[in-house]
Parts: sequence; C-alpha cells; structure tokens
Amino acid sequence: MRNSKLRIIVTGLIGLYPIGGVGWDYLQYPIGFLKMGHDVYYHEDTWSWPSDPVQRTYTQDPKYSVGYIRDFVEKYAPGLRDRWHYLHLHDTSFGMSRRKFDEVAASADLFLNVSGSSMIPENLSGGCLKIFLDTDPGYNQIMLSERLSWSENVDRWCSSVKAHDRHFTYAENIHGPDCLVPKLDYHWKTTRTPISIEHWEHLARVKPTNPWTTVMTWSAFKGKLIYRGVEYGSKGVEFEKLIDLPALVDMPLKVAVGGVDAPLARLSQAGWQVVDGPRATLSPAMYQEFIGASRGEISPAKHVYVALRTGWFSCRSACYLAAGRPVVVQDTGFTPFIASGEGIIPYNSAQEAALGMIEVERGYEKHAGAALDLARQYFDCEKVLDKLIDDAYSN
Repeated sequence: MRNSKLRIIVTGLIGLYPIGGVGWDYLQYPIGFLKMGHDVYYHEDTWSWPSDPVQRTYTQDPKYSVGYIRDFVEKYAPGLRDRWHYLHLHDTSFGMSRRKFDEVAASADLFLNVSGSSMIPENLSGGCLKIFLDTDPGYNQIMLSERLSWSENVDRWCSSVKAHDRHFTYAENIHGPDCLVPKLDYHWKTTRTPISIEHWEHLARVKPTNPWTTVMTWSAFKGKLIYRGVEYGSKGVEFEKLIDLPALVDMPLKVAVGGVDAPLARLSQAGWQVVDGPRATLSPAMYQEFIGASRGEISPAKHVYVALRTGWFSCRSACYLAAGRPVVVQDTGFTPFIASGEGIIPYNSAQEAALGMIEVERGYEKHAGAALDLARQYFDCEKVLDKLIDDAYSN
C-alpha cells in the first residue's frame, strides 16, 4: 500500500488564519504529495470563525479566507486547483462541492490531520488510515493530559485525537531521556516539516545590508499552560532573553511580531527594527519577500518547546534554510537529529546567539550554502513525506 498511489486528504488551518506563513506551513504537504504522484486533496473543517487579518477580527464571513486559499493555489500549487475544500462553520462548502468531497472521503486511503486542525469527515472510508500530526509539541500533550478549561471544546478535541489510528509529532526528541513531554498512552512517531525547495531556492541572493530577522507571535496561549505545578510559556518568554541582543552585535536586527502583550516600545528602544507581523507577511508572497530581504534568521522557540526538550524545529526556519539563509535558533534538543554548526547555529543564551551570528558573518557564503544543503537533506518534502507514509504503515 505505501508504495502505491494513495488517495490522501491533508488538513490545515489556512482559512482559519489566512496569513502568509500559515499558508506555507500547511500547503507544502499536499504540494509534496502531488510531486510524489499521489491523489491528494486539501480539506479544512475547523468549525470555527475565521480570522480576517486586515480587519483584525474573527468573522462569520468566509470571503477573505476563501479568496486567500484560492489565490495561493492558483499561484503556487495549480495542481490543487480542483482539489481543495473549505467547509465554513461545518456547513458551507467552498472550492470543491460537498458532494464531490464526500466522494473523495469515502474512498480515501490516508487522512493526514496536520495540527489536529479539522474534524474527521463523517463519511471517511472505513479503511482510511487516520493520522494525527502534532505540530505544537508539549502544548498538545499537556492539553491532552490536563484538559485545561480555558481551551475551547477541549474534551471534543481530546476525543478526536484519540480517534486517530497513528500519532506523529514534531517533537523529534520525544523518546529521549531528557525530554519531559508527557507521552500518555500514545505511541508517538516523529516527523518534521516538509519544504518544497523549488518554491524557496530562487530567493538565494542576499545583500550584505539585509537585516537578520524573524517572524513571531509573542503570546499565542489563551490561558496558563500548567503541568504538574509548572507553568510553560509561549515565545515571548524566550524572546525576553534576546531583547538586548542589538547591543551585542554590529548588524541590523528586525522582528515582525504579532500576538498580545508584545513590548513593542521596549524592543524598539533596545535597537530592534519592529514591524507588525501579520501586516508585514499578509500574503504568501509577502512572507517570501520578508525572508528574501533577510540576511538570516535569529529566533527563539516557545518556552514550552525549550523547557521540555522537545527537539522541535521551526517550519519558518526551514523556509529560511531553503532560501539559502543561515539560521541562529534556540536549541530545543534538535541537534542529535539535525546537523548543526554550519547553516544552523543553535544557541542557549543571548551571548551564544551573538557569537553564532558573528561566526556566520565571518564565513557567510559557506553558511548560506550549508543552509540550502541542510534544507535539501532534512526538509525536502518528498523525503519527509515518503518517510511519513512508510512509518505510518509500519507497526
């Protein structure tokens, strides 16, 4: 089965959060499966009001989300033109008709629920292998364990996770002795983000005057993430450690930041160029342009990823690598699984981050070449997805 042409349904959060980076996070899955010759479809059914990033609100109107998905597919993935289905509020279909999607679901071989983002289709084939793919390690396992009341529909979500046949995670260190992620009763298999290299490598030219950058959400949690009496934070907790980094390096630093409670004035006073994250990366093209105008990436990880030693590696950082941009990123425990030292420089403190950036600048062309090589070696979509299929059908 795993070596044959499969009918695959891939889910995502593109309509729910229609901004540049989110589209790339999820649509590189079906793009990769198409390259491999599979019969693949994108499906989204979150049963939630979508975000309108221009009006900065959630809305009952699906127009912006539908247009975003349609435009992305037309420009970057025309092979998906008749193969996407956005089910708005679990009621109204866009893209494919509900009848056509139901026919696909009834004959599907593989349902890949990326981020556990969508409801399982009611008429999914009884023989379809259902995969839950955890892209937010630590957070998701704590939620499964604690069922924190501030998380909307948490019991329904936990039941949905259990209803899958296989459980994969971006926590590549989940079976390591230093990893503190609660495994619960799930047999976690590991994977990483797939990148369509051809969509990024054309960005490889870089100017010496480009800033080091990142795109981030300061705080993504709607409540306190507490496990066994310890509170785990989002990315802002770790970025606090980098606020004074501009004083340690003689190079421009720029952050595109979204979320709540970001100390924008303090970041600016410390020497960061600060731009509005959602506005600066509104479309898929703008997201690419932001990365293309970067010298490299300097970025922390979410506190929960670091503190639990998950081994998570960023989807965004993988895109920087594929664009030939070196990354200096916080160590979450990924180094036993992904080579580092050239192209990828892990750090554990602001001082280490500064030294890493200085080291990259001393041999920039070497590190830029290594970045693209690492993207091809570790994140090429066909390699990643071929292994995922193989692991899914293995006991």
